[in-house]
Amino acid sequence: MFTGLVSDVGEVVSVETRGALRRIRIACGYDVASIATGASIACSGPCLTAVEIGSAGRRTWFDVDVGAETLARTTAGDWHAGTRLNLERSLKIGDELGGHLVTGHVDGVAEIVTRHDFDGMARFTVRAPRALSRFIAEKGSVCLEGTSLTVNAVEGDVFSVLLIPHTLAVTTWGTTPSGARVNIEVDLMARYAARLAQTRDG
Repeated sequence: MFTGLVSDVGEVVSVETRGALRRIRIACGYDVASIATGASIACSGPCLTAVEIGSAGRRTWFDVDVGAETLARTTAGDWHAGTRLNLERSLKIGDELGGHLVTGHVDGVAEIVTRHDFDGMARFTVRAPRALSRFIAEKGSVCLEGTSLTVNAVEGDVFSVLLIPHTLAVTTWGTTPSGARVNIEVDLMARYAARLAQTRDG
């Protein structure tokens, strides 16, 4: 489990295709001794497993294997050397839950419709996949690119979020343009509430 509070921005070093699988190496600022083989790390949304860890110079790196399902349902298929990723380590018992509960199980890919910068902040309007729009509510939570955000307004399948200067500075959002594709995970509570309502009505 995660909170959607990004703790580092990593960079894809290499991508190796192995049939339907891709082995991706990601450089980061984490202490190499703090990453164990098998550790779960959210990489711009998807929860991926560190299968190999090492260091080169002052940089720590970890390898992840990305399967066909993740490649099909997320932006991971677009990652290439130089792609910057929002990283978050998995929660430990006793950690502060500063964002909202995030599983790292991406529901789909949304699109940035517009970006409006003002006073050091940025307002993004985002188009969600139609099947996910019913899970998005004003003042509710949504995870975009591994970042916990509050929904400001909703109209159909389009919603808006406002990012403060700090978030723009410590994540990839500072350079995210209009038209970008972003990983979206809807709020876990909203998903279960909808499922319970469906079961009751059915």
